[in-house]
Amino acid sequence: MVEKNEDLLNGRWKRVVLKVSGEAFAGEGGYGIDGQVVQEIARQVVKVRSEYDVELAIVVGGGNIWRGMTGSGAGMDRAQADYMGMLATVINGLALQDTLEHLGQPTRVQTAIHMSQVAEPYIRRRAVRHLEKGRVVIFAAGTGNPFFTTDTTAALRAVEIEAGALLKGTHSGIEGIYDDDPRTNPNAELLRDLSYIDVLQKGLKVMDSTAISLCMDNKMPIVVFDLMGDGNVGSILAGEPVGTVVN
Repeated sequence: MVEKNEDLLNGRWKRVVLKVSGEAFAGEGGYGIDGQVVQEIARQVVKVRSEYDVELAIVVGGGNIWRGMTGSGAGMDRAQADYMGMLATVINGLALQDTLEHLGQPTRVQTAIHMSQVAEPYIRRRAVRHLEKGRVVIFAAGTGNPFFTTDTTAALRAVEIEAGALLKGTHSGIEGIYDDDPRTNPNAELLRDLSYIDVLQKGLKVMDSTAISLCMDNKMPIVVFDLMGDGNVGSILAGEPVGTVVN
């Protein structure tokens, strides 16, 4: 069991949803699950839970194992390919759950597709209750519907459970949203604050337009940051200028 500090810090928000892409699980290998990367993600989650009075839910992607768009591009039925992608997110969710619980953090995986042998079904009120009891809840299997990304899932779950913010973790050293691709343009400037409309009108590809629109309609702040940056989640909760804030 994680030992809680009696003097937990009050974070910027009481409840947050952390979006972790499937690609982040793969590390530098680009495919599959890198155990050291999962360990680092879990370590950061446990650290935040032990320092801050915050309820934390996580939405995981599955692109390190399968991407629906890739299967569709190869001639597979898009809906079938997307369902395969949903199953990939469950694999990542179970891996993260196992690592978190080895570190002493009670965790529940809830899936939008019924698979009672390995995880709970997604039930909003039950998820909120788990969070109130100090458990980390991992949302897997997307929305349970094809044609929706896990970014949209993250926005939807954040609104449903009445989170204070959606934290969108990037990987590969990308610190937030830039005015150009920092991987090809070394002079690209990090943008600290953006409006939802800016992101949509400029076609910034940090999240899909459905997710951005859902957050805009429900006034859900989005923080885009480098997930693998040491202590970044805690710094965000402390109100420090980390990454890009979209609101």
